[in-house]
Amino acid sequence: MRIYECWFCGGPIYPGHGMMFVRNDAKVFRFCRSKCHKNFKMKRNPRKVRWTKAWRRLHGKEMTTDSTLEFAKKRNRPLKYNRLKMQMALKAIQKVQELKQKREETFYKNRMKSKHTHELNVAMRDLEQGSHLIEAPTSLRAKTPVTISVPATSTVHTKSKSTSSKKGKSNDDMDI
Repeated sequence: MRIYECWFCGGPIYPGHGMMFVRNDAKVFRFCRSKCHKNFKMKRNPRKVRWTKAWRRLHGKEMTTDSTLEFAKKRNRPLKYNRLKMQMALKAIQKVQELKQKREETFYKNRMKSKHTHELNVAMRDLEQGSHLIEAPTSLRAKTPVTISVPATSTVHTKSKSTSSKKGKSNDDMDI
């Protein structure tokens, strides 16, 4: 059994799934679903369609240059199996998977750093523009305007819910 890769989107094709198109020059194209097959027939370029892996790699959304990705390459040589080599290979595969996962996490964190600073800047701009909504009416407030300061920590927590157990409440305190 072999798991093929979709020619258009790059997704996995499991045995018994997908469809295969063989061109007149004997070039084989495998597609995971009819969506990919129809886009291929419409002569669309996978690098210009946003939901494909080719577009994601081209625009820096997924890792492209990493030594762990070379293990998935196709090899045409038949292998002679040895029990010790197989055990060592399985251990190496597990280590490579852990390495790949860590590298993907760091890649994602690096990609999201600029998003976090951008969201923080947008939130500060909204606060500055809407400060008149926060201030008290003129009869209640003093003559000092509200100043907005950036928090010292870089993380911004928007959800703050107080949790209380219902065991300690009496019947009068219960919400109806």
